[in-house]
Amino acid sequence: MSLNEVSGLRKLQVNELDEARRDAYDNAQLAKECMKILHDQKIHPKHFTLGQEVILYNSCLHIFPGKLKSRWNGPYIVKKVHPHGEVDIVNPKNGNRFIVNGQRLKPFMTTFDPNEEIFLHVQDPMEVS
Repeated sequence: MSLNEVSGLRKLQVNELDEARRDAYDNAQLAKECMKILHDQKIHPKHFTLGQEVILYNSCLHIFPGKLKSRWNGPYIVKKVHPHGEVDIVNPKNGNRFIVNGQRLKPFMTTFDPNEEIFLHVQDPMEVS
């Protein structure tokens, strides 16, 4: 092979390598977008109202794990909901007030009391028509 043929072949190989790199970059971007879509589908918006009881996720327990120790503290009371997801909460025991990210909160469900009476309204079929 002459020097011109070898240099032409080398330029062709470099161009193919650049195309392969560009394709890999494009595929990586596409994969990232697909993963973002999949992860965003699992995020459920949380809506809090004033006076609602919530519990707060304690992220410090990742550092010091305790056996059978709950990572949720509370209940706290919502005092203000800011527009970008932050929530102003109050500890009812001592009155401390602070702002947290709304993603660290979830609604507090009261415990079920088996002795509590529950009244159900049964609609009479004759009332429907």
